[in-house]
Amino acid sequence: MASAAEATHPLPTGQRLIVTVGIMAAVLLQVLDTTIANVALPHMQASLSATQDTINWVLTSYIVASAIALPISGWLADKVGRKRLMLISVVVFTAASVLCATATSLTEMVLFRAIQGVGGAFIVPLAQATLFDINPREKHGQAMALFGGGVMIGPILGPVIGGWLTDNYDWRWVFLVNLPVGILCILIMLPFMPKSGTHERKFDMFGFALLAIALGSLQFCLDRGEQKDWFSSWEIIIEAGLAIGAGWMFLVHEITAKHPLFERAIFMDRNFAVSVVFMAVTGVLLLGGLALLPPLLQNLYGYSVLQSGFLTAPRGLGTLFSMLIAGRMTGKMDARLLVGTGVILMGVSLYMMTGFAIEQSSKPVIVSGIVQGLGLGLIFVPLQTLAFETLATRFRTTGAALLNLSRNIGGSIGISVVSTELVRITQISHADMAANITQNKLPLANSVLLENLGRYGNAALAYINAEITRQALFIAYLDDFKLMMMVTFVILPLLFFMKRGSKADETPLVHMD
Repeated sequence: MASAAEATHPLPTGQRLIVTVGIMAAVLLQVLDTTIANVALPHMQASLSATQDTINWVLTSYIVASAIALPISGWLADKVGRKRLMLISVVVFTAASVLCATATSLTEMVLFRAIQGVGGAFIVPLAQATLFDINPREKHGQAMALFGGGVMIGPILGPVIGGWLTDNYDWRWVFLVNLPVGILCILIMLPFMPKSGTHERKFDMFGFALLAIALGSLQFCLDRGEQKDWFSSWEIIIEAGLAIGAGWMFLVHEITAKHPLFERAIFMDRNFAVSVVFMAVTGVLLLGGLALLPPLLQNLYGYSVLQSGFLTAPRGLGTLFSMLIAGRMTGKMDARLLVGTGVILMGVSLYMMTGFAIEQSSKPVIVSGIVQGLGLGLIFVPLQTLAFETLATRFRTTGAALLNLSRNIGGSIGISVVSTELVRITQISHADMAANITQNKLPLANSVLLENLGRYGNAALAYINAEITRQALFIAYLDDFKLMMMVTFVILPLLFFMKRGSKADETPLVHMD
């Protein structure tokens, strides 16, 4: 018999450091794989004989499988024990990575990526809950700074590492690189990670089925909506209908069921409930921004994949620096002030990005990236601490899973919205500018251009159209940054609904080991 108190007892400094290294290596392993494969898709397409449309299933299968599996992290951890589930997850993730590297067809790759997504889904929430348990309360801020470093830097480093491996070796190394890291994680965690207790509770199969349908349909809808021109496609209409219908049924079931998938008490904690909303918006800003900036740098400013990766790196450095500060300041001052400062810095950075010029040096990109990184770090670390500060210990794994799920859903929505707006605003701006290109106005703009238009005909018209398209696309990027800035400032008042927090209920629960 083991109690929850035993399972959450802080470890000696030396053992805590070793366990932290193993856990964070696993987190980086999983988080990197959410973006590392993106730049390798064109190479995979040729190797696997896939089309432009079908190769995207390599990304979609991973995201959907991970989203469906993530909500049951808490129940599985209670059922088999957190350490056992963590080891199983790393083994499955690593084995699936090797299988992805050996795939010879698109069907195999999609299947192996789905298995990889299921294995990876549990790693991040288990790691977060474990870091809370093995560290004393006064070290929680620093622990979340370390955890946040892995979660926030991973998506930024992924495309850079993936591009370098693909260019210098082969796309299969994007997956094979996980093997040594996975083995190292297992060798560290097996002897040093403490065992946690288990707790028998009923599994809400009906609730899980509803949530799985809702999340799977939502992810398919968001991922494929732009390709299918949204609601002009019956596929997207059906997926959106399933997401709304199953989601509504799940909410009703969660409120009325005797043994729901998530214990209702977890949502009664005001700090945690507000943090879930905040984390979703953080996902919008983090992944939405990552979806916009690299294509802007590559398509309009002419930087290579690696160069654009290096230009986005200052954002990561700013995040790391502010996380270190936030880790030390959390517990010494009101965490809501840190989060508020981070939101303001995030908004300021996006305001700076709305002032980008179509011809400029790299300095504005670097400066705005640093400011944005500082803001993200100040949001993420104290927000995690606020979320768990008043939450009972027994809810930690489930709470971590819900926070990560909200960030992932927010990221998917953010990418979908900014990508759709980019296309829509580009078309509108192109039409507006093209309407002003008339025979009377061309001589005022450039008399030589008008002369060449008569001499070269279609070639000159194509040049004019290309320039209009470039200008329209740039306007669309600026409007997307403005939209994200508005979202950032809109969530600021949510801080008033959070409280500073007091020690959560740590009443030990008896578990079966």
